Amino acid sequence: MTSSDSIFISAGDPSADFPGKNLIDEILRLYPGIDIVGLGGPLMQSAGLSPLADHRDLAILGLWEVLPKFMYFRKLMKKAAAIIAERRPRAIILMDYPGFNLRLARKVKPLGIPIIYYISPQVWAWGGRRISAIRETVDRMLVIFPFEEEFYRKHGIEARFVGHPIVDRFQSVPDTKACRDKIQINGEPLIALLPGSRLQEVKRMLPAMADAAEIIRSRLDSAAFVVAGVSNIGMDIYDDVIGGRKIEVRYGETPEIINGADFVIASSGTATIETAYFATPMVVVYKTGFLTYQIARRLIKLDAIGMVNIVAGRKIVPELIQGDADGPAIARSALDILNDRSRYEAMTADLMKVREKLGAGDAARRAVEAIMETAPLC
Repeated sequence: MTSSDSIFISAGDPSADFPGKNLIDEILRLYPGIDIVGLGGPLMQSAGLSPLADHRDLAILGLWEVLPKFMYFRKLMKKAAAIIAERRPRAIILMDYPGFNLRLARKVKPLGIPIIYYISPQVWAWGGRRISAIRETVDRMLVIFPFEEEFYRKHGIEARFVGHPIVDRFQSVPDTKACRDKIQINGEPLIALLPGSRLQEVKRMLPAMADAAEIIRSRLDSAAFVVAGVSNIGMDIYDDVIGGRKIEVRYGETPEIINGADFVIASSGTATIETAYFATPMVVVYKTGFLTYQIARRLIKLDAIGMVNIVAGRKIVPELIQGDADGPAIARSALDILNDRSRYEAMTADLMKVREKLGAGDAARRAVEAIMETAPLC
């Protein structure tokens, strides 16, 4: 097999599945005969990715939590590097997932194959070690936030802002009323719970969110609550946490839920940007393992952890972290905003400004154009 026959893509994080699918769709639209192999979720596989591993084994959250699967990832790394060496793909495209992807980049850099990173790891939060690794191994960064382009260029790394994939995913979603009519959940206010896309996140975040829902309902008895379920987590997991509480779980309706909601309780991560896209006021919560948190709090260089606040350049929504992210604190923060109309409207306006920074769409097309400049695919 020659280098013109294949591309290797590595996307181990669930949040990369949709943009990865769009990227594959665009590549195959232009080059229908090319083979796509690597790591990715169900959407990427449906688009044409030949997977090296079960995507459910890849979504590990936390520094400490990955240790029990050390041998699994070591074998997977060896397998991925061997495939790349054998096939000599036209390009290697890495998507987020830095713990694995930056090690893979170092391993295959001597092969001389162009390495493009699409969707940056959060190196601007973690300090200089990963910046050095990127400078040494990556030929071009394709970033989804405007500030990232400037950040990388200041560090001598070629970067281009291509826009955020969320714009492509959500720009066809109807208005708030139509979303509310579609999901047909009666209640005022309607509060969405977004506990995350990984099993570990849901088990850590949803109990406190469910506790908060009970407290909020005791103050606002007409409130309704809905969890935006994700396909890789079974209903039994949600049911175990929710118990007999009056909280609905809906699959496949995340954008409609966010846009139709009056308020969102969101796990820190992509969910905060999704919520910002619809300018729905929110509170951000985050919990991780004790040891992971103790390490991270010493390494992270930012005042905020929520992407929505990082993009805004200031804390426009409240963040409750670790021990502060319990039911009473979440409920108190949500009620403070819901009961203060001027604060609610100011937050809505701030979120609309964040949305403006996400680009005009066509992120996959722009990404493929940039990839072709670095690694011509024909």
